[in-house]
Amino acid sequence: MNEKVKSGSRNVAIVGPYLSGKTTFLESLLFVTGAITRKGSVKDGNTVGDSAAESRDRHMSVEVSAASTEYNDTRFTFIDCPGSVEFAQETYNALMGVDAAIVVCEPITDRVLTLAPLFKFLDDWEIPHLVFVNKMDRANINVLDTLHALKAVSSRPLVAHQYPIMQGEQLMGFIDLVSEQAYKYHAGAPADPIPFPEELKEQEHTARAEMLEALADFDDHLLEELLEDIEPPQEEILKDLKMELGADLVVPVFFGVAEQDYGVRPLLEALLREAPEPETTAERRLKVKKGDSPVAQVLKTYYTPQGGKLSLVRVWRGKLTDGIVLNGVRAGGLYRLMGQQQQSINQACVGEIVAISRLEGIKTGDTLSFEQITTALPKAGQLEPVYALAITPEKRNDEVKLSSAITKLLEEDCSLAWEQHGDTHEVILWGQGEIHLQVALDRLRRKYNLPMTTHLPQVPYKETIRKPASSIHGRYKHQSGGHGQFGDVYLDIQPLSRGEGFNFKETIVGGVVPRQYIPGVEVGVREFLSHGPLGFPVVDVKVTLTNGSYHTVDSSEQAFKQAARVAMQTGMPKCEPTLLEPILRVQVSTPNEFTAKVLQLVTGRRGQILGYEGVHDWQGWDCVIAYLPQAEMQNFIVELRSLTLGVGSFHWEYDHLQEVPDRIADRILTSGNGNGK
Repeated sequence: MNEKVKSGSRNVAIVGPYLSGKTTFLESLLFVTGAITRKGSVKDGNTVGDSAAESRDRHMSVEVSAASTEYNDTRFTFIDCPGSVEFAQETYNALMGVDAAIVVCEPITDRVLTLAPLFKFLDDWEIPHLVFVNKMDRANINVLDTLHALKAVSSRPLVAHQYPIMQGEQLMGFIDLVSEQAYKYHAGAPADPIPFPEELKEQEHTARAEMLEALADFDDHLLEELLEDIEPPQEEILKDLKMELGADLVVPVFFGVAEQDYGVRPLLEALLREAPEPETTAERRLKVKKGDSPVAQVLKTYYTPQGGKLSLVRVWRGKLTDGIVLNGVRAGGLYRLMGQQQQSINQACVGEIVAISRLEGIKTGDTLSFEQITTALPKAGQLEPVYALAITPEKRNDEVKLSSAITKLLEEDCSLAWEQHGDTHEVILWGQGEIHLQVALDRLRRKYNLPMTTHLPQVPYKETIRKPASSIHGRYKHQSGGHGQFGDVYLDIQPLSRGEGFNFKETIVGGVVPRQYIPGVEVGVREFLSHGPLGFPVVDVKVTLTNGSYHTVDSSEQAFKQAARVAMQTGMPKCEPTLLEPILRVQVSTPNEFTAKVLQLVTGRRGQILGYEGVHDWQGWDCVIAYLPQAEMQNFIVELRSLTLGVGSFHWEYDHLQEVPDRIADRILTSGNGNGK
């Protein structure tokens, strides 16, 4: 279909913590711009943003959702991002393709800390962002306390763009701190200008002075005007706001009630005036050179039940057309999205965010081009998995299609991972938390008809020995007509230092065991050690073949393999076998006000604290370094988030094996499983 070309565009992400009202805010944006005629609600499950079945089931966003609308001859594409920390990867991927972000939060000072990781990501990538303090109709709101709390978690100065006019617990209007004009809100209509409320003159003057002083830190001319008590013109203030917001030097703050559309229109006007244009974003942040050849980047991958694969892309340069070849793949249709609704279009110009169908082999984060490019566009780093479940198809016949379904699942959500564990032979699905994995399992069931059973993954315990045993005799003799089987060996079994693995030697003299049969002895030893006397793989053991005998007719490599197994079965229990558990080196990032609780959490899980120190590029945060048994890690992220308002995180890596304490080892061996619980 042909469309009128708009004079400009803005791509804006809506981000913020869970329950801050982002999806309701998107509904309000679409309603006041005329994109929808009736607002949906999260409770009723009929919003544009939470259109996925998994979102509606849980009344929360679980993936990014795009919606396009028009306002004052400008096309806006809003990306509604999940608020739960378990779906942060979705948010980070989407933020790499926008011109600005709106951080939606509640005016509850105790919850402002939940914004800290988001602010850090925005500032690390220099993504311009504004704050919309939602739900200003809550009781006992203190505007100054809210601003102070926000400033404490942002590395960029926050400047109030408005001063709210409250009447009791009701938000009645606002004062624009640039023009100093007061406005009164009306349900379902734009705010009207009203006379300046004299009772707020002192508070407004203080807030405006703080805004101007913050802007003056980046504008010497404005600083001179303030020092000389010269009132700067509005045009100069707006110019500074645009420049400094675009460079991620300041963070303007707005107030409102999205459910009533209060504050939404002023924020839209600010986005038009002050948010950077797509071309500016491309030149400054991504260093995309000018030219006609198209360059785009994938922000999100969907697999839809009807249309198959859809790739949400940002066009950074040039123009995309129906059927264009990108990275050697012919694109399918082009679409503008409104949640799950798709509007077919003929072309997408620079600066737009659109969906492309059937880009097979293309993944989220990939740079797309018609010609070969030498430098890929930067993409968000991939979050490490912190929570796991072992999964098995309910129907045994479904095992053959599991791999293909999980591959598509990982294309949609790159913060998932899976493995078939070499020791436990379990298929393990990794993710960012319990809800995250439950959503993934729901998708396997809904989209691919693959219902799963789940359980906690087994811990890959090992075993070793504490003392040696010498001259352990093993004989295998079998006669069943014709040639028999005969093998006879003597083995020495010795413990090795931790981490040395397995070592096999032979000291045969005089040919008592012929050379061609010695490899069979080693195979027999290795096969036994794969499942030791305690039931787990054996490590850090040295086995030496010292003596033996053979029969010229009946001996064979297979017979000596069996003889070695007999010797190991006899000798290993004499060597005091003991259980080993994997120990992980864990680095926990936490606000320093929770450091003491994190230390208690680690030691309460048999952890060994190695130390902690401040995070060098994150003021107010500590990094706790510790050793933790893998058996204690399954719900570690759940407790950590509970202790830290959801913002604590950790990095882990395997470090070494360590003996399991006797009382715990007895419980593991008695239970007969590897999860240690």
